[in-house]
Amino acid sequence: AAARLAAEQEVENLSGLSPNPEKDIFVVRENRTTCLMAEFAAKFIVPYDVWASNYVDLITEQADIPLSRGAEMKGKCGTNESELELSWLDRAYTLKLFFLKEGHNTSRGPEAFWRLSRIQFTYDTSERTYFKDAVSPGKHTASSHRLSALVTPAGKSYECQAQQTISLISSDHQKSVQLLLSEVRLQPFDITADFVFSEEHKCPVDQREQLEETLPLILGLILGLVIVVTLGIYHIHHKLTASQVQIPRDRSQYKHMG
Repeated sequence: AAARLAAEQEVENLSGLSPNPEKDIFVVRENRTTCLMAEFAAKFIVPYDVWASNYVDLITEQADIPLSRGAEMKGKCGTNESELELSWLDRAYTLKLFFLKEGHNTSRGPEAFWRLSRIQFTYDTSERTYFKDAVSPGKHTASSHRLSALVTPAGKSYECQAQQTISLISSDHQKSVQLLLSEVRLQPFDITADFVFSEEHKCPVDQREQLEETLPLILGLILGLVIVVTLGIYHIHHKLTASQVQIPRDRSQYKHMG
């Protein structure tokens, strides 16, 4: 058990290696081998209550809480379940990500994939960096409900540059907390090389944007090819018709022929 605990706690925060100050990099290693890697930029939008100017009514403010680069981390790797826990500002904020790998039978046979199955975000409205004059300050937990996000074929990493929004329900009067993720590259299972992601599986938004970027180029190439072929056919046709003997249509022109 002690050896297993030591393996679970072999973690590294490599966020300082990212040129983007908003992007974090986390690595979990067991038995000196990488078993989970995560790169992403994250921010939480958290609604909270404050007193109105009349000190009778409540109004809702909004806290924008970025994931701090100096976050402490814990990790746990398993065959079918993995976890990543991040905390910052003296544990006023804690983010837990839970991953699940499972298989299904399809028309092509059995297929396995992994997904982000659960998110838990704990925050303290008495923390004054992001919460100002919150009513009844204290700790709250926002959690996902039946989450199935970042679905990726087993053996591949998930990649998505576009921003994604995941809604969480808070214990603070069922308020909706938004988790904004962007520049995501993540793999919680089946990493074959130390500190190296496996082949990426792009999210649908990135695939669509890539198609939108390449489609004009493809259409331009097709149009250029059509123009070249048309000009080639015209040139060949012109040469053939020019080399043929032109038979006069006016019969009077046959007089000189004998």
